[in-house]
Amino acid sequence: MKICLIGGTGFVGTHLITTLVSQGHSIKVITRRPERHRHLRILPMVKIVTIDFFGNKILERQIDTYDVVINLAGILNPSGKNTFEHVHEKVALRVAEATKAVGTPRLLHMSALNADENAASQYLQSKGRAQNKILAMEGLNVTTFSPSVIFGAGDSFFNRFAQLLKMMPWSFPLTCASTRFAPIYIGDVVDAFINSIDKPQTYGKNYNLCGPESFSLKELVKYTATEINSNSIIVPLNRFFSKPIALVMGLFPGAPITLDNYNSMKVDSVCPDSGANKSASISDLEIQLHGIDSIVPQYLGGKDFAGQMDYFRAKSKR
Repeated sequence: MKICLIGGTGFVGTHLITTLVSQGHSIKVITRRPERHRHLRILPMVKIVTIDFFGNKILERQIDTYDVVINLAGILNPSGKNTFEHVHEKVALRVAEATKAVGTPRLLHMSALNADENAASQYLQSKGRAQNKILAMEGLNVTTFSPSVIFGAGDSFFNRFAQLLKMMPWSFPLTCASTRFAPIYIGDVVDAFINSIDKPQTYGKNYNLCGPESFSLKELVKYTATEINSNSIIVPLNRFFSKPIALVMGLFPGAPITLDNYNSMKVDSVCPDSGANKSASISDLEIQLHGIDSIVPQYLGGKDFAGQMDYFRAKSKR
């Protein structure tokens, strides 16, 4: 198939593209800064282009004749013109409208677990508005996916906490320590996307994606500390301290947490019953879920040399 990805240069996109290429598909990646993503250029059958998303019919010309469009565009924190509203809503709706206009047979869209117009954070609100509008569009064979935190080689979750633990080897203050997550393996997310492509029963549905187990954030950070042989003491912070710390830390570039991140993390990131949140059954996607014990030690503990090298190459854009 000919598959076009928007926002396909990040963690999820890189893993998805690698798998799609191995299956023989032809890939086009639309990105704002193609020069930053040389790690994808070494893959066969991958074309990277940059366009004006909102230019007259430019996006339509790029995706015309393609079999599948996948929108992965997303940000955790706004920067300049890249606001939550712009990236999560305006870009997402532009992609959906263009896909419908040219008659592309299939659209897959990345949302987020707990995405809701009335959520506590701007991140989840913007994701929720886009998800609802896209699923409501008629004449569009779309499926949306709402994952909990995603892990795997090169992730920004376990790897990020590992970096922070090394920076604070004696004590580690942790906000939202009791919030629960159901981490899902990147390979399972990739399978969910790919397996849904030719399944008409997934059209018009949202799939919450969670791993087989749930943990508190404190448990996950302790797990990380064990894997990297850190003796740092995890110090849970209550909400009285967590909110002002998130507010202050959000003022610094590259902050590990912002106030909006904190607001997102006040709600457990686990999959509720399908009937309660209008999510379809994950069994439709025919994926075999992997727990953290079978994957994380391979890259976090440095036991998988090839995986570590792939991660460093991706980070260095080589």
